Amino acid sequence: MKRIVALVCLVGAAAFATTVALAGSGNGGNGHGHHGHVIHVIEHATTDAVTNQGDGSGDVAGDVLTFNNGVFNEHDSTQVGSDQGHCVRIVAGQSWECIWTTILDHRGQLTVEGPFYDTSDSKLAVTGGTGAFSNARGWMQLHALNGGAEYDFIFHLTG
Repeated sequence: MKRIVALVCLVGAAAFATTVALAGSGNGGNGHGHHGHVIHVIEHATTDAVTNQGDGSGDVAGDVLTFNNGVFNEHDSTQVGSDQGHCVRIVAGQSWECIWTTILDHRGQLTVEGPFYDTSDSKLAVTGGTGAFSNARGWMQLHALNGGAEYDFIFHLTG
């Protein structure tokens, strides 16, 4: 009987240790779990256009930025899709709130929403997708390249 109790305790301790180890390897909400997938593309910001509000005298809250740009692979050598979306100026000279869809040829679409900062990187929420990304969730890192002529879109996906 002592052997059975000892065996049950040993199995229980092993199960507890495994649970703790798996919990410790979680992604902490940052999209880097063991089920994660990273997609890196580069947007060429060639069509960005701002519609000014009010008297049109410059950068003010409520301005609208629209775009429909080409998206290239992570080596910036081949176009792999496009994007389209809009942003509303929230704080002049500092931030926009944006929603856009990145369309990846023959794979599907990813939609993001969140802030775009004028002078720093942004993290946006992946709010959904289609095709190969129909169950996607996660976040996207936005990083300006070449003074804002291009942008890294680094999607950290789960699902």
